[in-house]
Amino acid sequence: MRKHLGVDDLRDVARAAFGARGLVSVERLRGGTKKGVYRLGLADGTGGIAYVWHPDEDFWPKAAGDPGNPFGHTTGLELFETAHARLSAVGVRAPRPLMREPGGALGDVAVVEDVRGGTLEQLMARDPGRAESVLTRLGSAVRDMHAHTADPAQHDAVEHAVLRRALTDLAEAAARVERIAVVRERLDDLLRTRHAAVAPRSRFGLIHHELGPDHVLIAEDRDEPVLIDIEGTMFFDVEWEHAFLELRFGPHYHHFANPDLDPARLRLYRLANYLSLVAGPLRLLDGDFPHRAGMLAIVEDNIRRTLSQLPD
Repeated sequence: MRKHLGVDDLRDVARAAFGARGLVSVERLRGGTKKGVYRLGLADGTGGIAYVWHPDEDFWPKAAGDPGNPFGHTTGLELFETAHARLSAVGVRAPRPLMREPGGALGDVAVVEDVRGGTLEQLMARDPGRAESVLTRLGSAVRDMHAHTADPAQHDAVEHAVLRRALTDLAEAAARVERIAVVRERLDDLLRTRHAAVAPRSRFGLIHHELGPDHVLIAEDRDEPVLIDIEGTMFFDVEWEHAFLELRFGPHYHHFANPDLDPARLRLYRLANYLSLVAGPLRLLDGDFPHRAGMLAIVEDNIRRTLSQLPD
């Protein structure tokens, strides 16, 4: 069982962010797999959130880094700051940074505002009517992001990187899941066929990369969506994000729908997403990630989605 940080560990961080108001409580919030996310409670009833990037806070198995791989291990203070600047430039809100401390005793640390309205996922379950207005605003924010385009230096064409990653995920999934193993060759052929149908592209939109309702907080004062877990933000095919949005938002996807998407890219990226959500959680569970039942449910759902892509 990993030891999480406490008041004594984060007292100096709180003092740097808030002065002499005094840290009285620390709570590690659920959900972080690559960084520690800690709620800091101060003596005057205020507080903030500390992000801690350190190997002891990262539940993922260690993997060799590849700077040209858009699906690399996206984590760290520098990526957070770059993502925050890009989102702010297009008017999309993420938690406001209050202090930063690179390379300290705890690793890289940032303290940000504590957005206390809960997640959009919670609001959708608790108050669907109110959630609709937030979803409308989120849809507008996503369109603003995707319309913000660039032609960044690419290690390889985006669709080639997706295919390579999907084939790796397929191999890992087939080694662990018998239902995938028995149709591995058919899935391999399907990936390659869908990849061959994708035409080259040189400009890309700004995407979050893992935008589900659990990665959106609600600013209570204005019901404003606030994006979190932003370190994967990058310029990429917007169809990649749409394949994920379809999956995560289900019947609410209409808030994000875009009639100008490339159908060939969507077909490839849907299957690649499903395979990623089989292999990825199983890879995570090779370690000591504590919330195992939820990850296994994700795996099971995406085995079903993967197999549904095969023609009869």
